[in-house]
Amino acid sequence: MKKIIILFVAFIALTSFKHQGYHVGEIADDFKLKNVDGKMVSMADFKEDKGFVVIFTCNHCPFSKKYEDRIIALDKKYKNKGFPVIAVNPNDAVNYPDDNFENMQKRAKEKKFSFPYLHDETQSVARTWGPTRTPEVFVVQKEDNDFILKYTGAIDDNSYDAKAVIERYVENALDALLAGKPIENTFTKTVGCGIKWKK
Repeated sequence: MKKIIILFVAFIALTSFKHQGYHVGEIADDFKLKNVDGKMVSMADFKEDKGFVVIFTCNHCPFSKKYEDRIIALDKKYKNKGFPVIAVNPNDAVNYPDDNFENMQKRAKEKKFSFPYLHDETQSVARTWGPTRTPEVFVVQKEDNDFILKYTGAIDDNSYDAKAVIERYVENALDALLAGKPIENTFTKTVGCGIKWKK
């Protein structure tokens, strides 16, 4: 009888467990967050696009800063091909004021961001999607009315020096999707600053 109870408890634990964040192949929820221009933005607003490069990033993280120009270049290269960048700042802006909305607006203006830079003030989107670091990428593709996660991880293989990059993970994933081919590497380990969660 004791053995049966243990097995039953284990079964309940396994069936009720839900991992944090999305895995490749899963449907990602849309969101509606405030952009630095004051307007609310969601993926559904981009009706003609094939998918998105959703990047969780921020102002203060040195890794995010090093990737800013590369993120701008990604948007420039793939926006007209149907995969624009949407950047999301998930950090706790109270304890990390560099990441508050006003400073996001300043940073976007200084760097001339060509993409939405959204404020995940409640951190609900980050908790649902599951990034752990900044910057961290989620490439999603539209399939009918769903957003399917196709790649998650790092932008490329060198977080320190853009000139020393060998593997361009996000570009490889996008090129494969655009060519109708399978993505060879659907997951990579991210290098960056841990997301600053609210306590």
